[in-house]
Amino acid sequence: MNYDVTVIGSGPGGYVAAIRCAQLGFKTAIIEKYSVLGGTCLNVGCIPSKALLDSSEHFHNAQHTFETHGIQLKDLKANLPQMIRRKNEVVTENNKGVEFLMKKNKIDIYYGHGTIDGPGKIKILAGNDSPTEIETSKIIIATGSKPIVPANFNYDKKRVITSTEALNIEKIPQRLVVVGGGVIGLELGSVYARLGTEVHVVEFLDRIIAGMDADCSRELMKSMKKLGVSFHLRHMVTDVKATKSKVNISAKSRDDESKTISWDADYCLVSIGRKPYTDHLGLEKVGITLDEKGRIPVNEKLQTSSPDIYAIGDVIKGPMLAHKAEEEGVFVAEVLAGQKPHIHYNLIPGVVYTWPEVASVGYTEEQLKEMGTPYKPGKFPFRALGRARASMDLDGMVKVLVHKETDEILGVHIVGARAADMIAEAVALMEFRASAEDAARMSHAHPTYTEAFKEACLAATANRAIHV
Repeated sequence: MNYDVTVIGSGPGGYVAAIRCAQLGFKTAIIEKYSVLGGTCLNVGCIPSKALLDSSEHFHNAQHTFETHGIQLKDLKANLPQMIRRKNEVVTENNKGVEFLMKKNKIDIYYGHGTIDGPGKIKILAGNDSPTEIETSKIIIATGSKPIVPANFNYDKKRVITSTEALNIEKIPQRLVVVGGGVIGLELGSVYARLGTEVHVVEFLDRIIAGMDADCSRELMKSMKKLGVSFHLRHMVTDVKATKSKVNISAKSRDDESKTISWDADYCLVSIGRKPYTDHLGLEKVGITLDEKGRIPVNEKLQTSSPDIYAIGDVIKGPMLAHKAEEEGVFVAEVLAGQKPHIHYNLIPGVVYTWPEVASVGYTEEQLKEMGTPYKPGKFPFRALGRARASMDLDGMVKVLVHKETDEILGVHIVGARAADMIAEAVALMEFRASAEDAARMSHAHPTYTEAFKEACLAATANRAIHV
């Protein structure tokens, strides 16, 4: 078969790229290594983790806040197998949804491992079958990433696990040690903490979610401690040994190596980052070499050193975010169509789906200081909101950073209920280079969580916040 565009990988970046290519009139194919579409995000990442986060939050609220709301329950217990079943149903429905979109847009699907076999040629290997060969004018690589697990962690997928296995535990652990205080580890750690697991987070750096604003780190850690999560910052894991029923983890302090901690846990969740998945892609056959971090180098058009091959998502530089990959998928399709799309990478938001949620866009305060940019901060606490008091979601704050001279919004950082949805307003305003004054003069419905954003903008403009 001959195609105009072939996409390798069917995650959010890949399937969105395929759809946009088809919309623009290209004859399009997509290749997926596994038996279902959707990639890491849909199958073992964003979607299933959010399903479990929601289920565990419902249980936690039933246990801790329902009585205050006037809801009385008897014999409350968590049914983890049912939570897993519901999670799987959510994933399956999304799989079907992506498959429907491929058929709707007349995109040919190939299941198997796609390998570039020279310019414009791809071999697709599926099991022991003879390889399928296709020809294509353009190739978009969207193969995503996989968890980083050092060899000395003795990863066995049973007691030493990654996020993939953590989504399918069918018995609530008594103790879970999470290695890494980043987004994935904190989200999954919070799932099990809500269900009653004793959770310990070991982080090499001096704070959690280190890539986000320091105030977000402090607020989230304070909130997660209320769940009973213990944090061991500036500690390095030195040994991980698993038995059939337990795993022993040892860590030492970076400040005093004589101080060590050891746990016997049900599971050790290794969550120290992800690396690009480029295995057996045949890149060497088209002269593409990886950078020092295993990523595929691209130019401003996301074009590789082989001019008819493009790469998007986790296999190239930038944050490993599903929505970043989606934007890049649309971008490449429109570049191929001769259009002039644009991505403002600094305005791609980041979110942590704990509860309270954390959402951030633009520059952090630390970055502005390092750049020497004059700025003014404005903060507003969630507990001052009528809506937050009504829902008993008092933890968190909104922090707005604006240029000291022009009042342009440079960064917005939110910890609180529905932060993941609230950040969209900040992104929209910042895309149009709005000022804090612009945001402060917009009418925000009362009572809502978004009033906190307006109040923070007022606070940034000469301390004009009304409700604090």
